[in-house]
Amino acid sequence: MPEFGPHTLAVTDDSYDRSRASDGDSRYGAYLALHPHLLNDDGEPLRPVSFAAVAWMVATSPIMAPGYVRVRPDLHAITAVITDDGRLALRITVPLRHHALTHRPGRVLDWQREHNPWADQRWAALETPEPSDRTAVLVTADLIVPVPDRLLITPGTTRPGPAMTRAAKAAVRALAGIANANTHLVADLTGGAR
Repeated sequence: MPEFGPHTLAVTDDSYDRSRASDGDSRYGAYLALHPHLLNDDGEPLRPVSFAAVAWMVATSPIMAPGYVRVRPDLHAITAVITDDGRLALRITVPLRHHALTHRPGRVLDWQREHNPWADQRWAALETPEPSDRTAVLVTADLIVPVPDRLLITPGTTRPGPAMTRAAKAAVRALAGIANANTHLVADLTGGAR
């Protein structure tokens, strides 16, 4: 089970990936093989930006659950997005409690902390409150973090298999590193530890 902390937003889990592999090698590789149409551009290798975005999408929930990439539970998601100018960025979606607002609405419901006695409550997920007769204000912030082009790789193949899996794992590890290098931005939003 991956460990989360104030300097970790996303982790890859190679030991779980190997131990749960239906093909004896990589559970993530098996999921890549289930989506061959995403892994090439009409028979040509994907551009590095597209490859990284697809590799991340397949490695995370809801395609893989649990994912090869695990996102810290107090975040709603980390997604790889291609910007209008064709660059890659990570969108880190952070739920915010009312205390983060300058002017807080009175007597409205807020995100509810998930109570899970087996999980580290410092990083507890925030969930939609149970329906009631009160209005809820659920605020999120999206951090858009650019990914340097130098971190992107060309897959070198258009077919699922060990080479594709190695390239995809390298791509998602690089993206997880970018996310983790920006934990201070999440802490600034949530008032969390740095």
